Amino acid sequence: MTVSLTIENLSAHYGSTQVLKDLSLSVAAGELVSLLGSSGCGKTTTLRIVAGFLQPTSGHVRLGDRDLTTLAAHARDIGLVFQNYALFPHLTVMDNVGFGLKQRGVSKTERAARAGAMLERVGLSALADRLPSALSGGQKQRVALARALVIKPPLLMFDEPLSNLDAKLRVDMRVEIRQLQKANGTTSLYVTHDQEEAFSISDRVAIMNAGRIMQLDTPEVLYQKPANAFVARFVGFENLIPLTVKARNGATVTAEAAGGATLTLSQDIFGQIPDASCSQPVPMVWR
Repeated sequence: MTVSLTIENLSAHYGSTQVLKDLSLSVAAGELVSLLGSSGCGKTTTLRIVAGFLQPTSGHVRLGDRDLTTLAAHARDIGLVFQNYALFPHLTVMDNVGFGLKQRGVSKTERAARAGAMLERVGLSALADRLPSALSGGQKQRVALARALVIKPPLLMFDEPLSNLDAKLRVDMRVEIRQLQKANGTTSLYVTHDQEEAFSISDRVAIMNAGRIMQLDTPEVLYQKPANAFVARFVGFENLIPLTVKARNGATVTAEAAGGATLTLSQDIFGQIPDASCSQPVPMVWR
């Protein structure tokens, strides 16, 4: 079953420090949305609250028509792929993949069939009897992905899943993750600090800073029409020119730079520009 994820007005604290500030986010059924930002921005805290590992100070988390906010982690039926793989070292690859099914009371015969089919999908059938210690980093991550998918979760979450892999393997694995996610149609929330990774794998990306979402959009829109100076700098533009809006004529805005030079700007190209009445300098990206 494919369902949507809705996060409503989420706030969270560590002691007296507020780490999430009235955060809201919707992920459509079958969509992959990435939370992107530097360390401390609140992306992992958001994921941990959705997973049930932390309780928010306020707000709600809904998966389809289910309110998950106060449910225990094990009752949420969410698939989670960890940064450090989190494989059981004493279990074989097959038993690792089938562990979630066993906990759900699936029979041994069905468990073996479903785990075997998932291992075939991730290209690890030949390694079914190996222990995790005999696997490479990429193979371990495939096992972790197979384990998360085999339970057919309504929501799949990824916590920096590729950060322990080398550069080439990261590229290969993100392609595989995206292909499997689309093939299964699983609603997914993906946490990363890597902009290239987020932009290549996601339907939409939420750029976060200081516990807030600064902009949520497709990678193309984030790059072409950043909503504010923070997002513009985050995606790699440093040439920002402060302009003051002087006049407006439909979709066309006349703005003035320091020194008196004027520019005519089309909102069809630059996106929505604040109203002239505010008379505040607007940082514009210069390409």
